[in-house]
Amino acid sequence: MATAVTSAGAFGFIPAGPDPSQNLRDQLRSIRAALHLSPDVPVPVGVGFLGFLLDKTEASNDPRLPAVLEELPMAIWFAFGGDLGRHVAQVRAYDSNRKHKTAVFVIVNSVEEALRAANEWRVDALVVQGHEAGGHGGAYAPPLLTLLQAVLHQVPKGPAIVAAGGISTGSQIAALLTMGADGVVLGSRLLCTPECMYSKEMKYEILNAGLNATARSYAFDDVARTRFWPEGIDGRAIANDVLVDFDQGLDLETRLKRYDEAKEKGELNRLVIWAGSGIGFVNDEKDAAKIVEDIQEDMVEALRSTSRRLDLNLG
Repeated sequence: MATAVTSAGAFGFIPAGPDPSQNLRDQLRSIRAALHLSPDVPVPVGVGFLGFLLDKTEASNDPRLPAVLEELPMAIWFAFGGDLGRHVAQVRAYDSNRKHKTAVFVIVNSVEEALRAANEWRVDALVVQGHEAGGHGGAYAPPLLTLLQAVLHQVPKGPAIVAAGGISTGSQIAALLTMGADGVVLGSRLLCTPECMYSKEMKYEILNAGLNATARSYAFDDVARTRFWPEGIDGRAIANDVLVDFDQGLDLETRLKRYDEAKEKGELNRLVIWAGSGIGFVNDEKDAAKIVEDIQEDMVEALRSTSRRLDLNLG
């Protein structure tokens, strides 16, 4: 996925998840080979780390940040941890002894987080994530437009401002750029691409989902047995019978039993499918590069249309 996205003119990231350092090295080397880059050239992709996992792995016998940084990715993305500043400092310290400088991205769900990341940690990019975002994020994050406007007001200079959450169309991107964002994050729009690792059943559910198909809740992590995220971080997924069970007040043991039985039978009504509010616009299975190209064209046309309207009004 990251290779295809970068090759199409965007900037791809790979998720580190809990993978050991050698797996991450292998992925970056594979991307380097696919892009025909020599070993001394930075790889034009980023690696996304969860801060609360780094808190454990960097103190283990397999610290992952040094191994990844050695492979020369252009960027590192940090999210959800009690001491992200320590990991930012680790990247800066590593880069202080070499020519290559790694761009540091940090997800923020509030103005306070944005100010800390910009002023204390001196990050290169703030990923301003609204509550529309799929997967995990701040349970109490404001909507993207509200949060983005507030962050732009409070952080007028310094790091790049990247908007995230529910973005699936070129027109949306044009609107966010007009507001002042320097870029955007696309996630859910790419979930039905051939490059995405989601199962065919998950992709089927996404293709048949509407604009009101997702919801934020701790219920999804409960049944997936992934309720290990930091306090205040929940997830947005397709709202199906997993959420119905939770809303009915069923105890965890009953909900787990229903989830496991549905999984064993191959039923789709309790699949945990992380997705953002923008999946209502996902109605095809184009490859990632084609989606990037189409969205860019739509964005440019939307900006041109706005310019023409301004010319008419001012003329």
